[in-house]
Amino acid sequence: MDAPIYTAEGKKKGSVSLPESVFGLKWNDALMHQVVTSMHDNARTNVAHTKDRGEVRGGGKKPWAQKGTGRARHGSSRSPIWVGGGVAHGPRNTKVFARAIPRSMRSKALAVALSQKLRDGEIIFVDSLGLSTPKTATAKKALSALAAVGGFEKLGTKTKNTALVALTQKNDAAEKSFRNLGHIACMSIVNLNPAAVLRSTFLIVENPQEAVAMLESRLVKRPAAAAETK
Repeated sequence: MDAPIYTAEGKKKGSVSLPESVFGLKWNDALMHQVVTSMHDNARTNVAHTKDRGEVRGGGKKPWAQKGTGRARHGSSRSPIWVGGGVAHGPRNTKVFARAIPRSMRSKALAVALSQKLRDGEIIFVDSLGLSTPKTATAKKALSALAAVGGFEKLGTKTKNTALVALTQKNDAAEKSFRNLGHIACMSIVNLNPAAVLRSTFLIVENPQEAVAMLESRLVKRPAAAAETK
């Protein structure tokens, strides 16, 4: 399958061949849910923490005698049923939410996400964004030009999670240019992941020929070469 390549001015400039193994997979609900939720759990910072009855202050003395008062039997004011006592079954910052994600699952989930984005018409390939020096005005101008392409009009109007810009090489100028735009994210193609792809409405891929080759080599499992016999 082929996809058109555009310039930073929004004009067509050739096409790029897309491998079926990366951009032609069917949607898989179960796989995507498992991988994306696991990634969110792995990125979770466990902050909430409550003290149990062994950690709260006070309660060393028995509140009143065991018998003869007509009241309930209590041994400590640190009991969870007392005001100021410990918390029973509360959140603890020692809990581990991290879950392992096999590489094969992560790779296939990324290919499934890219395939769905392509089917929905939400991936645009750009030969170069023309950002050699950090300048937000140039980045906004490029986005406005790409918004003139049919199907990508929201690039110029959407104000939240609009697009993810995937770069083939480290480009400080591009990253700094898009940094002032809160609705645009910037990421290297080697760090692309399913959660990041699905978080933004559009995916802008710069230098598509090299980007597609990098994705194919990363996501497509090659058969092992037969061992040479001596």
